[in-house]
Amino acid sequence: MNDRGFVSVEYIFTLFILFTIGCGLLFYSSSLINSSINIEDSVSHRIILNDVSCVISQVNSNGVGYSKYIKLPSDKGYFEITVDKSKLTIEYDNKKGETMLPLLNMDSKYKLISGRGYYISKSDDGKIVIT
Repeated sequence: MNDRGFVSVEYIFTLFILFTIGCGLLFYSSSLINSSINIEDSVSHRIILNDVSCVISQVNSNGVGYSKYIKLPSDKGYFEITVDKSKLTIEYDNKKGETMLPLLNMDSKYKLISGRGYYISKSDDGKIVIT
């Protein structure tokens, strides 16, 4: 501003440039935060799926009569895990993840729900049973 109270064009242009840079940085940082929250959510559900897969593989490899208890967490929101003949599928918040389970002899198709506990055992005829 000069001594009579008028703003120069350079001053207005400088403020406009600073405002534009500030808005760009704000948009960039908010998209980074949203992306990291989305990645954290995906990884936590992927770890749950991996834990269930490991327990089923342990029961399968330890032989007839072996069983193990697993409690699915409820603090990650609602999710469902479908155990099929050769794969596990987790569904949460309109998202889906899968992992393969090779060489598995399942009794039938099972649906595991978050917050509940399940016994996974190998029956006398060599099939994996989830109760």
